[in-house]
Amino acid sequence: MTEERFAVPEALDGARLDKVISDCVPELSRSAAQKLIEAGGVSLDGKKADKATRARKDQSVCVTLPEPEPLEAVPQDIPVEIVYEDDDLLVVNKPRGMVVHPAAGNPDGTLVNALLYHCSGRLSTINGVVRPGIVHRIDKDTSGLLLVAKNDLAHQSLAEQIKAHSLKREYRGVTVGHLPQQEGTVALPLGRSKTDRKKQAVNGLNPREAITHYAVLARYSGFDYAKFRLETGRTHQIRVHCAALGHPLAGDAVYGNAKQTYGLNGQCLHAAVIGFTHPRSGEFMEFSAPLPPYFTAFLEKIEKMR
Repeated sequence: MTEERFAVPEALDGARLDKVISDCVPELSRSAAQKLIEAGGVSLDGKKADKATRARKDQSVCVTLPEPEPLEAVPQDIPVEIVYEDDDLLVVNKPRGMVVHPAAGNPDGTLVNALLYHCSGRLSTINGVVRPGIVHRIDKDTSGLLLVAKNDLAHQSLAEQIKAHSLKREYRGVTVGHLPQQEGTVALPLGRSKTDRKKQAVNGLNPREAITHYAVLARYSGFDYAKFRLETGRTHQIRVHCAALGHPLAGDAVYGNAKQTYGLNGQCLHAAVIGFTHPRSGEFMEFSAPLPPYFTAFLEKIEKMR
């Protein structure tokens, strides 16, 4: 058991205790905070409290965290599209809606579970038993290409390419409204949001350099179809940068308008191209994945709106 102690920040004065906890303890969701409160694992000014209790500025909160349950990915016979494979790595075309690796709330059914089955467990160990082989990630509702390492040598080489910004990653996306230029660059540092732990924000907590290059491929009535090239690879980078320009990705209920998703089940974003130097041969390799049906159907829909 471990304890987290903190004072209620001014920004959360009057908020429900479960919200205060979920905002101040990154590893706890609001539902997890509610369960802890109900189990008696939270005190407010030294007294047990109800989840609906309204916390006040500077009150003392003590949260007793249970020991985490061990989580380990297991092989599962789940179909996965392999674009390229050799003894060192794979290039996978991840479908929209699939989570990359197990985590709280998604213990199985992930890409890692599928890859463990496909590769008979032969994946790099650098990221541990929950994220074997995973060099970089894309969001659950983003489709497209992902690099996977089968051994630690390949993993280290690919990770170094990402760090050196030499790994080529191009996306296709649809923005709401028109981007400010036909071609441009967004260079805004990103960090965890100060108000919502699940989101990223420009100049958030511990911001890191983030650079996205874009080019408009087609303009429609109220939308742009664009190409995005990542120079850095921060969490939700393209989504946050588009929102910062005032033109979030269509369907993005987190960084855009949650009430207007245009019939999309998540952001309209596809990892279309990936290029890298092979860890063993030194050859530069590049792969592309066509737009998936959900994406082409949306393009056809907005084409008719012209």
